[in-house]
Amino acid sequence: MTIGSRLSRAGLAGFGALALSLASGGAVLAQDVAGTWLRESGASRVRFVKCGEAMCGTLAWLKDTNGPAKVGQRIFYDMKPSGDGKWSGSAFNPEDGKTYSGTMTLAGDKLTTSGCVLGGLICRSVTWNRAN
Repeated sequence: MTIGSRLSRAGLAGFGALALSLASGGAVLAQDVAGTWLRESGASRVRFVKCGEAMCGTLAWLKDTNGPAKVGQRIFYDMKPSGDGKWSGSAFNPEDGKTYSGTMTLAGDKLTTSGCVLGGLICRSVTWNRAN
């Protein structure tokens, strides 16, 4: 084996590893919940950003600013990955002032958030569409 053939094989292997990492990075980006989401009803927008090892969601816009919810209020806390396109943590409901166990599920440009009480016996879900 000549040095030239070793270099070309090493170069091809390195290029293959780079291409594979870029391809897998695209898949990770496709499952990224970061950004702004519009509630299906059109009543609000929430912005998700990393907060430590988790994701947090803050109200970015409200159609009705006279209710108990306020722009800038954090409503999703400590949402940590719990599977492919899934997160679990806490959800705050400004309407009743209570915090619930929460989950998020991402499927394409649709995000479903759920808040549950009584160990998951009673849950309420909201669907969001990617706004950015």
